Amino acid sequence: MKNDIVLMNVLDGVATITLNRPDTHNAFDEHMIAALSGKLDALHVEKDVRAVILSGNGKSFSAGADLNWMKRAANFSEEQNKADALALAEMLHKLYTLPVVTIACVQGAAMGGGMGLVSCCDFVIADENALFALSEVKLGLIPATIAPYVLRAIGERQARRYFQSGERINAAQACEIGLAHEIAGGPEDMADKLESFIKGILVNGPEAMKAAKKLCLDLAGKPLTPSLMEDTASRIAHTRAGAEAKEGLSAFLEKRKATWV
Repeated sequence: MKNDIVLMNVLDGVATITLNRPDTHNAFDEHMIAALSGKLDALHVEKDVRAVILSGNGKSFSAGADLNWMKRAANFSEEQNKADALALAEMLHKLYTLPVVTIACVQGAAMGGGMGLVSCCDFVIADENALFALSEVKLGLIPATIAPYVLRAIGERQARRYFQSGERINAAQACEIGLAHEIAGGPEDMADKLESFIKGILVNGPEAMKAAKKLCLDLAGKPLTPSLMEDTASRIAHTRAGAEAKEGLSAFLEKRKATWV
């Protein structure tokens, strides 16, 4: 396996992961999945990273599953296919549950599994010419492994349409259905929007951001019950009593920067 199919660079608390198979539009196979999974494992235990950027080298973010890989998988047993799919499922879960903010910068195609990667990220900037699709049904397949994350990103109503139609989604439509947050008018605008977002989050309390993301992950889809209210009250009580909150409030009242800035 080549060591350069997934690149990672960490600078000033920001990790940039780059899918690096431009000749295949960053389509992924078992090797890219393993490489990306390894990078995510490292980030899960990295203490100094505040944000993770996910991008693709070349014309596309990711065209989804590599056709040669899928062709090989067609000859696998059902048990082998399940093991293959579980490796992808575990990688997606690692991305979705990273304890820091994740940002997808999408240019060109983000098809099938590529759209799944986008759905796992917290903030998405799409180039104005970006195209998304859940094209599995065109090949007689279903977007099963990525489904939990796409459903959370765009909701059941939109998913029922796009899972079955396989139609393409442009950048404006991606924003309308909740898949993307902002549209960039080219590479320079993408870089500007990314820099602005990164600057904004780096002044936030790092532990508060981790706790805020965990709050989203833990509470999503849960009914409003007394136990849920008890849980949220306990979380804010614990946070208020922490050193970071005390420093943040003191810095605000004293009109100075917090120590983590």
